[in-house]
Amino acid sequence: MTSASSPFDVLTMGRVGIDLYPTQSDVALAEIDTFQRFLGGSATNVAVAAARYGRRAAVITKVGTEGFGPYVHAALRRFGVDDRFVGEDAQLKTPIVFCELHPPDHFPIVFYRQPKAPDLNIRLGELDLPAIRDARVFWTTGTGLCEEPSRSATLGALEARSRRRFTVHDLDFRPMFWSSAAEARPWQLHALGCATVAVGNRAEAAVAVGDAEPGEQAARLLQLGLELVFIKLGPDGTLVAWPGGAAHVEPTPVVVVNGLGAGDAFGGALCHGLLAGWSPLRIAHFASAAGAYVAGQLACADAMPTEHDVGELLLRSPRAHYPTP
Repeated sequence: MTSASSPFDVLTMGRVGIDLYPTQSDVALAEIDTFQRFLGGSATNVAVAAARYGRRAAVITKVGTEGFGPYVHAALRRFGVDDRFVGEDAQLKTPIVFCELHPPDHFPIVFYRQPKAPDLNIRLGELDLPAIRDARVFWTTGTGLCEEPSRSATLGALEARSRRRFTVHDLDFRPMFWSSAAEARPWQLHALGCATVAVGNRAEAAVAVGDAEPGEQAARLLQLGLELVFIKLGPDGTLVAWPGGAAHVEPTPVVVVNGLGAGDAFGGALCHGLLAGWSPLRIAHFASAAGAYVAGQLACADAMPTEHDVGELLLRSPRAHYPTP
């Protein structure tokens, strides 16, 4: 891996995969006839989302050497994401993800990541630590902590940042990748201790700081030394908190098609807002609308909006405004 010539705006680290999403809704997986192929994987989607806002973005991940590996490289380039940190694993296959669509809130996922996904074979010694230290936003995920050597690589990357702004940890807890929530907790806390911004839903926050009302969860996360916390509440909107303040943002109404990419769209928009110097409340409004935009479409990476797209959706919403406290 070669170092970036100038700092990336957004550098993410974690999952990549091939999303095979059905063209039919409310149909069981065994009965679906047709699927569409898209680029996927949480960290990859966040990088794509950031690039859609004109940010210089890259992702640190790994693919297999079979046909889907070259597809990932080509798709990233098409989306304007630098693929120099996408490594290859000669033994493992690029992961595939299937899902069912049962709007508005049921989208079961089937991961094909056995015996292991290449992105969990990222090693600390392979990382370009200067690029990680210099990135204006560095983004890690909880899934990257679930197995070695990715765990040591993720924590090593975070430690190399020395809690530089903006270091974002996405709690991203997928139960199928862990033996239990208790196993994940110390590693999540380790990562959060190196981050300045945390994002996740209530269930993910509970893994790290225990079950509680969103306001209490946010307070517990801030006590870890974070500067900014986003608790995603699904149809109930978003709670954003910072030392000395907190606010609740109502959701942006949308007809849901596939909710699986909404969180990653939120993440890319969050990065954009941080870099733009927006207030926490404005970031939360914009990111919530970006998530809603993608939830109204089938794809994840392919559906990521531009700032104009999000602005148009906000203008159509009865709650459209950009607060700047």
